[in-house]
Amino acid sequence: MATSASTTAVDLGALESHLWEAANILRGPVDASDFKTFIFPLLFFKRISDVYDEEYEQSLKESGGDVAYAQFAENHRFQIPEGCRWQDVRSKTTNVGQAIQRSMREIEMANPNTLYSIFGDTPWSNKDRLSDALLRDLVEHFSCVSLANRDIDDDILGQAYEYLIKKFADQTNRKAGEFYTPRSVVRLMVNILDPKEGETIYDPTCGTAGMLLGAIQHVKEAGGNVRKLWGKLYGQEKNLTTSAIARINLFLHGIEDFKIVRGDTLSAPAFSDGDRLRQFDVCLANPPYSIKQWDRTAWSSDRFGRNSLGTPPQGRADYAFFGHILASLKPKTGRCAILFPHGVLFRDEEQEMRAKLVDTDQIECVLGLGPNLFYNSPMEACVVVCRTAKTKARRNRILFINAVNEVTRERAQSFLEEEHIQKILKTYQQCEDVEGFARVVTLDEIRTNKANLSIPLYVRPKADDAAGMANGKPLPKVIEEWQASSKALRSSMDALLAALEQPR
Repeated sequence: MATSASTTAVDLGALESHLWEAANILRGPVDASDFKTFIFPLLFFKRISDVYDEEYEQSLKESGGDVAYAQFAENHRFQIPEGCRWQDVRSKTTNVGQAIQRSMREIEMANPNTLYSIFGDTPWSNKDRLSDALLRDLVEHFSCVSLANRDIDDDILGQAYEYLIKKFADQTNRKAGEFYTPRSVVRLMVNILDPKEGETIYDPTCGTAGMLLGAIQHVKEAGGNVRKLWGKLYGQEKNLTTSAIARINLFLHGIEDFKIVRGDTLSAPAFSDGDRLRQFDVCLANPPYSIKQWDRTAWSSDRFGRNSLGTPPQGRADYAFFGHILASLKPKTGRCAILFPHGVLFRDEEQEMRAKLVDTDQIECVLGLGPNLFYNSPMEACVVVCRTAKTKARRNRILFINAVNEVTRERAQSFLEEEHIQKILKTYQQCEDVEGFARVVTLDEIRTNKANLSIPLYVRPKADDAAGMANGKPLPKVIEEWQASSKALRSSMDALLAALEQPR
Protein backbone atom coordinates (compact mmCIF):
# COMPACT_ATOMS: atom_id res chain seq x y z
CA MET A 1 0.00 0.00 0.00
CA ALA A 2 1.57 3.29 -1.10
CA THR A 3 1.78 6.14 1.39
CA SER A 4 0.89 9.77 0.81
CA ALA A 5 3.24 12.01 -1.11
CA SER A 6 5.36 14.54 0.74
CA THR A 7 3.29 17.25 2.42
CA THR A 8 3.86 20.08 4.85
CA ALA A 9 2.69 20.51 8.44
CA VAL A 10 1.38 24.01 9.22
CA ASP A 11 0.36 26.15 12.18
CA LEU A 12 -3.15 27.50 12.72
CA GLY A 13 -2.72 30.76 10.84
CA ALA A 14 -1.15 29.09 7.82
CA LEU A 15 -3.82 26.39 7.81
CA GLU A 16 -6.61 28.95 7.90
CA SER A 17 -5.08 30.83 4.97
CA HIS A 18 -4.57 27.59 3.06
CA LEU A 19 -8.19 26.52 3.54
CA TRP A 20 -9.52 29.90 2.48
CA GLU A 21 -7.36 29.79 -0.64
CA ALA A 22 -8.98 26.43 -1.46
CA ALA A 23 -12.34 28.20 -1.46
CA ASN A 24 -10.94 30.89 -3.76
CA ILE A 25 -10.05 28.22 -6.33
CA LEU A 26 -13.79 27.64 -6.70
CA ARG A 27 -14.61 31.31 -7.07
CA GLY A 28 -16.31 31.96 -10.38
CA PRO A 29 -17.80 28.58 -11.32
CA VAL A 30 -19.20 28.22 -7.79
CA ASP A 31 -21.20 30.87 -5.96
CA ALA A 32 -19.75 31.95 -2.60
CA SER A 33 -22.88 30.75 -0.81
CA ASP A 34 -22.09 27.21 -2.04
CA PHE A 35 -18.41 27.10 -1.09
CA LYS A 36 -19.17 25.17 2.08
CA THR A 37 -20.86 22.32 0.20
CA PHE A 38 -17.59 21.58 -1.62
CA ILE A 39 -14.81 22.58 0.77
CA PHE A 40 -16.06 20.93 3.97
CA PRO A 41 -16.57 17.41 2.51
CA LEU A 42 -13.22 17.58 0.71
CA LEU A 43 -11.44 18.71 3.88
CA PHE A 44 -12.94 15.83 5.86
CA PHE A 45 -12.09 13.34 3.12
CA LYS A 46 -8.46 14.52 3.20
CA ARG A 47 -8.33 14.33 6.99
CA ILE A 48 -9.66 10.80 7.38
CA SER A 49 -7.55 9.58 4.46
CA ASP A 50 -4.35 11.05 5.91
CA VAL A 51 -5.15 9.57 9.33
CA TYR A 52 -5.88 6.18 7.74
CA ASP A 53 -2.49 6.23 6.00
CA GLU A 54 -0.82 7.19 9.27
CA GLU A 55 -2.57 4.36 11.14
CA TYR A 56 -1.58 1.94 8.38
CA GLU A 57 2.08 2.93 8.60
CA GLN A 58 2.07 2.63 12.41
CA SER A 59 0.44 -0.80 12.29
CA LEU A 60 2.85 -1.94 9.61
CA LYS A 61 5.78 -0.88 11.79
CA GLU A 62 4.35 -2.52 14.90
CA SER A 63 3.78 -5.83 13.10
CA GLY A 64 7.13 -5.97 11.36
CA GLY A 65 5.60 -5.40 7.95
CA ASP A 66 2.45 -7.54 8.23
CA VAL A 67 0.17 -6.00 5.58
CA ALA A 68 -2.88 -8.02 6.62
CA TYR A 69 -2.51 -6.80 10.20
CA ALA A 70 -2.10 -3.19 9.06
CA GLN A 71 -5.42 -3.46 7.21
CA PHE A 72 -7.41 -4.82 10.19
CA ALA A 73 -10.45 -2.66 10.95
CA GLU A 74 -9.45 -2.54 14.61
CA ASN A 75 -6.38 -0.50 13.68
CA HIS A 76 -8.39 2.30 12.07
CA ARG A 77 -10.85 4.87 13.35
CA PHE A 78 -12.68 4.88 10.00
CA GLN A 79 -12.61 2.31 7.22
CA ILE A 80 -11.53 3.39 3.73
CA PRO A 81 -12.18 0.80 1.01
CA GLU A 82 -9.51 -0.11 -1.52
CA GLY A 83 -9.20 2.50 -4.25
CA CYS A 84 -10.98 5.21 -2.26
CA ARG A 85 -8.09 6.97 -0.54
CA TRP A 86 -7.03 10.53 -1.23
CA GLN A 87 -4.07 9.40 -3.29
CA ASP A 88 -6.36 7.33 -5.49
CA VAL A 89 -8.36 10.44 -6.34
CA ARG A 90 -5.19 12.47 -6.75
CA SER A 91 -3.92 10.09 -9.41
CA LYS A 92 -6.95 10.77 -11.64
CA THR A 93 -6.56 13.12 -14.60
CA THR A 94 -10.04 12.69 -16.06
CA ASN A 95 -13.45 12.25 -14.46
CA VAL A 96 -12.03 13.59 -11.22
CA GLY A 97 -15.46 14.53 -9.88
CA GLN A 98 -16.74 11.00 -10.41
CA ALA A 99 -13.72 9.63 -8.55
CA ILE A 100 -14.36 11.99 -5.61
CA GLN A 101 -18.05 11.11 -5.51
CA ARG A 102 -17.39 7.36 -5.70
CA SER A 103 -14.79 7.49 -2.93
CA MET A 104 -17.07 9.46 -0.63
CA ARG A 105 -20.04 7.13 -1.17
CA GLU A 106 -17.90 4.03 -0.62
CA ILE A 107 -16.49 5.48 2.60
CA GLU A 108 -20.00 6.28 3.85
CA MET A 109 -21.14 2.72 3.15
CA ALA A 110 -18.05 1.30 4.86
CA ASN A 111 -18.84 3.30 8.03
CA PRO A 112 -22.66 3.19 8.25
CA ASN A 113 -22.89 3.87 12.00
CA THR A 114 -20.73 7.00 11.96
CA LEU A 115 -20.40 8.48 8.46
CA TYR A 116 -23.79 7.82 6.87
CA SER A 117 -24.52 10.72 4.41
CA ILE A 118 -21.77 12.81 5.99
CA PHE A 119 -20.45 14.04 2.64
CA GLY A 120 -23.83 15.43 1.63
CA ASP A 121 -25.22 15.52 -1.89
CA THR A 122 -22.68 17.77 -3.61
CA PRO A 123 -22.81 17.32 -7.44
CA TRP A 124 -19.11 16.50 -7.90
CA SER A 125 -19.62 14.99 -11.35
CA ASN A 126 -21.22 18.11 -12.86
CA LYS A 127 -18.52 19.06 -15.39
CA ASP A 128 -20.38 22.17 -16.51
CA ARG A 129 -19.66 23.56 -13.07
CA LEU A 130 -16.56 21.63 -12.00
CA SER A 131 -14.16 20.87 -14.80
CA ASP A 132 -11.46 18.23 -14.42
CA ALA A 133 -8.83 20.98 -14.47
CA LEU A 134 -10.50 22.90 -11.63
CA LEU A 135 -10.89 19.79 -9.49
CA ARG A 136 -7.28 18.74 -10.13
CA ASP A 137 -6.18 22.19 -8.94
CA LEU A 138 -8.35 21.85 -5.84
CA VAL A 139 -7.10 18.35 -5.01
CA GLU A 140 -3.48 19.40 -5.52
CA HIS A 141 -4.01 22.42 -3.27
CA PHE A 142 -5.31 20.21 -0.45
CA SER A 143 -2.49 17.73 -1.09
CA CYS A 144 0.13 20.31 -0.11
CA VAL A 145 -0.78 20.05 3.57
CA SER A 146 -0.71 16.95 5.76
CA LEU A 147 -3.76 16.50 7.99
CA ALA A 148 -2.42 13.42 9.77
CA ASN A 149 -2.42 13.37 13.57
CA ARG A 150 1.36 13.67 13.73
CA ASP A 151 1.20 16.95 11.82
CA ILE A 152 -1.93 18.60 13.16
CA ASP A 153 -3.99 17.93 16.28
CA ASP A 154 -7.75 18.07 16.70
CA ASP A 155 -7.72 21.47 18.43
CA ILE A 156 -5.87 23.19 15.57
CA LEU A 157 -7.93 21.50 12.87
CA GLY A 158 -11.16 22.24 14.73
CA GLN A 159 -10.24 25.90 15.11
CA ALA A 160 -9.37 26.14 11.42
CA TYR A 161 -12.70 24.56 10.53
CA GLU A 162 -14.55 27.05 12.73
CA TYR A 163 -12.60 29.84 11.03
CA LEU A 164 -13.80 28.58 7.67
CA ILE A 165 -17.40 28.41 8.88
CA LYS A 166 -17.10 32.03 10.02
CA LYS A 167 -15.55 33.10 6.70
CA PHE A 168 -18.33 31.42 4.75
CA ALA A 169 -20.85 33.14 7.01
CA ASP A 170 -19.20 36.48 6.25
CA GLN A 171 -19.42 35.75 2.54
CA THR A 172 -23.05 34.69 2.52
CA ASN A 173 -24.21 37.33 5.03
CA ARG A 174 -28.00 37.11 5.19
CA LYS A 175 -28.14 33.38 4.52
CA ALA A 176 -25.58 32.71 7.24
CA GLY A 177 -28.10 32.80 10.06
CA GLU A 178 -29.44 29.49 8.78
CA PHE A 179 -26.30 27.70 9.92
CA TYR A 180 -24.16 30.02 12.05
CA THR A 181 -24.68 31.63 15.45
CA PRO A 182 -21.96 34.17 16.36
CA ARG A 183 -19.55 32.51 18.76
CA SER A 184 -19.55 35.37 21.25
CA VAL A 185 -23.32 34.90 21.68
CA VAL A 186 -22.82 31.14 22.03
CA ARG A 187 -20.18 31.72 24.70
CA LEU A 188 -22.55 33.95 26.68
CA MET A 189 -25.39 31.41 26.54
CA VAL A 190 -23.12 28.53 27.51
CA ASN A 191 -21.63 30.47 30.42
CA ILE A 192 -25.10 31.21 31.73
CA LEU A 193 -26.17 27.54 31.67
CA ASP A 194 -22.78 26.27 32.94
CA PRO A 195 -22.91 22.67 31.60
CA LYS A 196 -20.93 20.08 33.56
CA GLU A 197 -19.08 16.93 32.58
CA GLY A 198 -21.42 13.97 32.37
CA GLU A 199 -24.53 16.05 31.63
CA THR A 200 -26.60 15.56 28.49
CA ILE A 201 -26.56 18.52 26.10
CA TYR A 202 -29.06 19.08 23.30
CA ASP A 203 -29.60 21.51 20.44
CA PRO A 204 -32.86 20.92 18.52
CA THR A 205 -31.84 23.21 15.63
CA CYS A 206 -28.10 22.67 15.78
CA GLY A 207 -26.85 24.27 12.57
CA THR A 208 -23.13 23.58 12.34
CA ALA A 209 -22.98 22.38 16.00
CA GLY A 210 -21.47 25.61 17.29
CA MET A 211 -23.48 25.53 20.51
CA LEU A 212 -22.57 21.93 21.26
CA LEU A 213 -18.91 22.77 20.70
CA GLY A 214 -19.30 25.84 22.89
CA ALA A 215 -20.57 23.61 25.70
CA ILE A 216 -17.63 21.24 25.21
CA GLN A 217 -15.17 24.13 25.35
CA HIS A 218 -16.82 25.46 28.51
CA VAL A 219 -16.43 22.11 30.27
CA LYS A 220 -12.82 21.91 29.12
CA GLU A 221 -11.99 25.43 30.35
CA ALA A 222 -13.57 24.60 33.72
CA GLY A 223 -11.19 21.65 34.09
CA GLY A 224 -13.79 18.99 33.37
CA ASN A 225 -13.22 15.73 31.54
CA VAL A 226 -14.55 16.28 28.01
CA ARG A 227 -14.62 12.54 27.34
CA LYS A 228 -17.45 12.28 29.88
CA LEU A 229 -19.57 14.21 27.35
CA TRP A 230 -19.11 11.56 24.68
CA GLY A 231 -22.40 9.85 24.03
CA LYS A 232 -24.23 12.75 25.71
CA LEU A 233 -24.28 15.29 22.85
CA TYR A 234 -27.44 15.48 20.76
CA GLY A 235 -28.54 17.64 17.89
CA GLN A 236 -31.10 17.79 15.10
CA GLU A 237 -30.85 19.84 11.92
CA LYS A 238 -33.32 20.02 9.05
CA ASN A 239 -30.89 21.01 6.28
CA LEU A 240 -28.91 18.10 4.80
CA THR A 241 -25.74 20.06 4.04
CA THR A 242 -25.74 21.83 7.39
CA SER A 243 -26.32 18.63 9.36
CA ALA A 244 -23.35 17.05 7.55
CA ILE A 245 -21.21 20.09 8.37
CA ALA A 246 -22.20 19.74 12.03
CA ARG A 247 -21.06 16.13 12.16
CA ILE A 248 -17.80 16.91 10.38
CA ASN A 249 -17.28 19.78 12.82
CA LEU A 250 -17.55 17.49 15.84
CA PHE A 251 -15.33 14.82 14.30
CA LEU A 252 -12.65 17.37 13.41
CA HIS A 253 -12.72 18.61 17.01
CA GLY A 254 -11.92 15.09 18.17
CA ILE A 255 -15.41 14.21 19.41
CA GLU A 256 -16.08 10.58 18.53
CA ASP A 257 -19.45 9.78 20.10
CA PHE A 258 -22.46 12.02 19.49
CA LYS A 259 -25.86 12.00 17.83
CA ILE A 260 -26.61 14.52 15.09
CA VAL A 261 -29.77 13.60 13.17
CA ARG A 262 -31.12 15.20 10.06
CA GLY A 263 -34.81 16.04 10.24
CA ASP A 264 -37.54 18.50 11.16
CA THR A 265 -37.64 18.90 14.94
CA LEU A 266 -41.25 20.06 15.02
CA SER A 267 -42.78 17.40 12.78
CA ALA A 268 -40.42 14.50 13.54
CA PRO A 269 -38.36 14.92 16.72
CA ALA A 270 -35.41 12.54 16.54
CA PHE A 271 -34.97 11.71 20.21
CA SER A 272 -37.74 9.96 22.09
CA ASP A 273 -38.37 7.07 24.46
CA GLY A 274 -41.59 5.54 23.24
CA ASP A 275 -44.31 8.18 23.37
CA ARG A 276 -42.20 10.51 25.48
CA LEU A 277 -39.52 12.89 24.35
CA ARG A 278 -36.05 12.17 25.62
CA GLN A 279 -35.12 14.74 28.24
CA PHE A 280 -31.80 16.50 28.70
CA ASP A 281 -29.92 18.47 31.34
CA VAL A 282 -28.97 21.36 29.07
CA CYS A 283 -30.58 22.74 25.92
CA LEU A 284 -29.06 25.50 23.81
CA ALA A 285 -30.97 26.69 20.77
CA ASN A 286 -31.24 29.31 18.06
CA PRO A 287 -34.47 28.22 16.31
CA PRO A 288 -35.38 29.70 12.92
CA TYR A 289 -37.31 32.90 13.53
CA SER A 290 -41.06 32.92 12.94
CA ILE A 291 -41.15 30.28 10.21
CA LYS A 292 -44.28 30.41 8.10
CA GLN A 293 -44.58 26.86 6.77
CA TRP A 294 -45.14 24.30 9.50
CA ASP A 295 -47.86 21.79 10.37
CA ARG A 296 -50.01 23.71 12.84
CA THR A 297 -52.81 21.14 12.64
CA ALA A 298 -50.53 18.29 13.70
CA TRP A 299 -49.16 20.42 16.52
CA SER A 300 -52.62 21.00 17.98
CA SER A 301 -52.80 17.26 18.79
CA ASP A 302 -49.09 16.59 19.30
CA ARG A 303 -48.54 13.07 20.64
CA PHE A 304 -45.59 14.18 22.75
CA GLY A 305 -47.58 16.84 24.58
CA ARG A 306 -45.37 19.65 23.37
CA ASN A 307 -48.42 21.88 22.90
CA SER A 308 -48.95 22.44 26.62
CA LEU A 309 -48.75 26.20 26.08
CA GLY A 310 -51.23 26.06 23.21
CA THR A 311 -51.00 26.15 19.42
CA PRO A 312 -49.10 29.10 17.91
CA PRO A 313 -50.45 31.05 14.94
CA GLN A 314 -49.58 29.61 11.53
CA GLY A 315 -47.10 32.31 10.58
CA ARG A 316 -45.12 32.15 13.83
CA ALA A 317 -43.72 28.85 15.04
CA ASP A 318 -41.54 30.36 17.79
CA TYR A 319 -43.69 29.05 20.64
CA ALA A 320 -43.78 25.62 19.02
CA PHE A 321 -40.00 25.45 19.39
CA PHE A 322 -40.38 26.86 22.89
CA GLY A 323 -42.84 24.10 23.79
CA HIS A 324 -40.60 21.44 22.30
CA ILE A 325 -37.58 22.63 24.28
CA LEU A 326 -39.46 22.84 27.59
CA ALA A 327 -40.77 19.30 27.06
CA SER A 328 -37.20 18.16 26.41
CA LEU A 329 -35.81 19.29 29.78
CA LYS A 330 -35.24 16.98 32.73
CA PRO A 331 -37.58 17.72 35.67
CA LYS A 332 -34.89 18.54 38.25
CA THR A 333 -31.75 19.58 36.36
CA GLY A 334 -33.15 20.83 33.06
CA ARG A 335 -32.23 24.32 31.89
CA CYS A 336 -32.24 26.08 28.54
CA ALA A 337 -31.11 29.25 26.80
CA ILE A 338 -32.98 30.10 23.61
CA LEU A 339 -32.37 32.89 21.10
CA PHE A 340 -35.61 34.49 19.95
CA PRO A 341 -36.82 37.62 18.16
CA HIS A 342 -38.14 40.17 20.66
CA GLY A 343 -41.66 39.64 19.36
CA VAL A 344 -42.08 36.48 21.43
CA LEU A 345 -42.00 38.70 24.51
CA PHE A 346 -45.02 40.85 23.67
CA ARG A 347 -46.95 39.86 20.51
CA ASP A 348 -50.70 39.97 21.13
CA GLU A 349 -51.49 36.72 19.27
CA GLU A 350 -49.28 34.78 21.68
CA GLN A 351 -50.49 36.44 24.86
CA GLU A 352 -52.39 33.41 26.18
CA MET A 353 -49.43 31.08 25.61
CA ARG A 354 -47.11 33.60 27.25
CA ALA A 355 -49.41 33.82 30.28
CA LYS A 356 -49.34 30.01 30.66
CA LEU A 357 -45.56 30.09 30.37
CA VAL A 358 -45.26 32.73 33.08
CA ASP A 359 -47.51 30.68 35.36
CA THR A 360 -45.22 27.63 35.05
CA ASP A 361 -42.52 29.73 36.76
CA GLN A 362 -39.77 28.30 34.57
CA ILE A 363 -38.49 31.56 33.09
CA GLU A 364 -35.40 32.61 34.99
CA CYS A 365 -34.08 35.46 32.86
CA VAL A 366 -35.04 37.53 29.82
CA LEU A 367 -31.95 39.08 28.28
CA GLY A 368 -32.00 41.69 25.52
CA LEU A 369 -29.02 41.83 23.16
CA GLY A 370 -27.82 44.64 20.93
CA PRO A 371 -28.44 45.04 17.17
CA ASN A 372 -26.44 43.56 14.28
CA LEU A 373 -25.11 40.57 16.20
CA PHE A 374 -26.64 38.14 13.71
CA TYR A 375 -26.12 37.67 10.01
CA ASN A 376 -29.71 36.88 9.21
CA SER A 377 -31.13 40.11 10.61
CA PRO A 378 -30.07 43.55 11.82
CA MET A 379 -32.75 43.40 14.49
CA GLU A 380 -32.07 42.96 18.17
CA ALA A 381 -32.58 39.47 19.59
CA CYS A 382 -33.23 38.21 23.08
CA VAL A 383 -32.17 35.19 25.09
CA VAL A 384 -34.78 33.50 27.27
CA VAL A 385 -33.30 31.37 30.06
CA CYS A 386 -35.52 28.75 31.70
CA ARG A 387 -35.02 26.21 34.48
CA THR A 388 -37.41 23.43 35.41
CA ALA A 389 -36.51 23.67 39.11
CA LYS A 390 -35.60 27.24 40.05
CA THR A 391 -33.78 27.95 43.29
CA LYS A 392 -35.91 29.27 46.14
CA ALA A 393 -34.46 32.78 45.77
CA ARG A 394 -35.51 32.94 42.11
CA ARG A 395 -38.99 31.48 42.40
CA ASN A 396 -41.93 33.66 41.38
CA ARG A 397 -39.48 36.17 39.88
CA ILE A 398 -37.90 36.87 36.51
CA LEU A 399 -34.65 38.74 35.98
CA PHE A 400 -34.76 41.22 33.10
CA ILE A 401 -31.45 42.42 31.63
CA ASN A 402 -31.20 45.16 29.03
CA ALA A 403 -27.79 44.58 27.42
CA VAL A 404 -28.57 46.41 24.20
CA ASN A 405 -25.51 48.65 24.60
CA GLU A 406 -23.14 45.80 25.53
CA VAL A 407 -21.70 45.39 22.03
CA THR A 408 -18.68 46.38 20.01
CA ARG A 409 -19.30 47.33 16.41
CA GLU A 410 -16.93 46.74 13.49
CA ARG A 411 -18.07 47.71 10.00
CA ALA A 412 -21.62 46.36 9.63
CA GLN A 413 -21.26 43.64 12.25
CA SER A 414 -21.42 43.76 16.04
CA PHE A 415 -20.07 41.30 18.58
CA LEU A 416 -19.80 40.75 22.31
CA GLU A 417 -16.38 41.20 23.86
CA GLU A 418 -15.31 39.27 26.94
CA GLU A 419 -16.01 42.28 29.19
CA HIS A 420 -19.60 42.38 27.88
CA ILE A 421 -20.05 38.66 28.49
CA GLN A 422 -18.67 38.89 32.02
CA LYS A 423 -20.85 41.88 32.92
CA ILE A 424 -24.00 40.12 31.74
CA LEU A 425 -22.97 36.83 33.38
CA LYS A 426 -22.25 38.51 36.73
CA THR A 427 -25.63 40.25 36.63
CA TYR A 428 -27.37 36.97 35.85
CA GLN A 429 -25.60 35.14 38.66
CA GLN A 430 -26.22 37.82 41.29
CA CYS A 431 -29.86 38.25 40.22
CA GLU A 432 -30.20 41.73 41.69
CA ASP A 433 -31.42 45.09 40.45
CA VAL A 434 -28.86 47.19 38.59
CA GLU A 435 -30.10 50.68 37.80
CA GLY A 436 -30.68 51.13 34.10
CA PHE A 437 -29.44 47.61 33.32
CA ALA A 438 -31.31 44.89 35.21
CA ARG A 439 -34.33 44.37 37.41
CA VAL A 440 -35.86 41.42 39.28
CA VAL A 441 -39.62 41.46 38.66
CA THR A 442 -42.29 39.45 40.46
CA LEU A 443 -44.68 37.28 38.51
CA ASP A 444 -47.58 39.24 40.03
CA GLU A 445 -46.31 42.45 38.44
CA ILE A 446 -45.89 40.66 35.12
CA ARG A 447 -49.44 39.35 35.36
CA THR A 448 -50.75 42.88 35.85
CA ASN A 449 -49.11 43.65 32.50
CA LYS A 450 -50.96 40.73 30.88
CA ALA A 451 -47.78 38.61 30.79
CA ASN A 452 -45.99 41.14 28.62
CA LEU A 453 -42.26 40.37 28.87
CA SER A 454 -40.98 43.34 26.91
CA ILE A 455 -37.71 44.35 28.55
CA PRO A 456 -38.14 48.18 28.38
CA LEU A 457 -41.38 47.76 30.31
CA TYR A 458 -39.36 46.70 33.35
CA VAL A 459 -35.83 48.04 32.85
CA ARG A 460 -35.76 51.76 32.21
CA PRO A 461 -32.55 53.64 31.36
CA LYS A 462 -31.02 55.81 34.04
CA ALA A 463 -32.16 59.40 33.86
CA ASP A 464 -28.73 60.74 33.05
CA ASP A 465 -28.24 58.06 30.39
CA ALA A 466 -31.56 58.86 28.78
CA ALA A 467 -30.82 62.57 28.84
CA GLY A 468 -27.39 62.08 27.37
CA MET A 469 -28.37 59.78 24.50
CA ALA A 470 -29.83 60.29 21.06
CA ASN A 471 -30.56 57.44 18.66
CA GLY A 472 -28.63 55.14 20.95
CA LYS A 473 -25.49 57.32 20.91
CA PRO A 474 -24.02 59.74 23.51
CA LEU A 475 -25.07 63.30 22.73
CA PRO A 476 -21.48 64.62 22.45
CA LYS A 477 -20.84 62.00 19.77
CA VAL A 478 -24.05 62.92 17.94
CA ILE A 479 -23.12 66.62 18.03
CA GLU A 480 -19.62 65.84 16.77
CA GLU A 481 -21.02 63.80 13.87
CA TRP A 482 -23.55 66.53 13.05
CA GLN A 483 -20.84 69.19 13.01
CA ALA A 484 -18.64 67.07 10.74
CA SER A 485 -21.58 66.41 8.45
CA SER A 486 -22.48 70.11 8.33
CA LYS A 487 -18.89 71.05 7.52
CA ALA A 488 -18.78 68.50 4.71
CA LEU A 489 -22.09 69.79 3.35
CA ARG A 490 -20.85 73.40 3.38
CA SER A 491 -17.69 72.39 1.54
CA SER A 492 -19.70 70.53 -1.08
CA MET A 493 -22.04 73.50 -1.58
CA ASP A 494 -19.10 75.92 -1.89
CA ALA A 495 -17.53 73.69 -4.53
CA LEU A 496 -20.82 73.39 -6.42
CA LEU A 497 -21.40 77.17 -6.39
CA ALA A 498 -17.85 77.80 -7.55
CA ALA A 499 -18.34 75.38 -10.43
CA LEU A 500 -21.59 77.06 -11.46
CA GLU A 501 -19.92 80.46 -11.49
CA GLN A 502 -17.24 79.30 -13.96
CA PRO A 503 -17.78 80.73 -17.49
CA ARG A 504 -19.00 78.19 -20.05
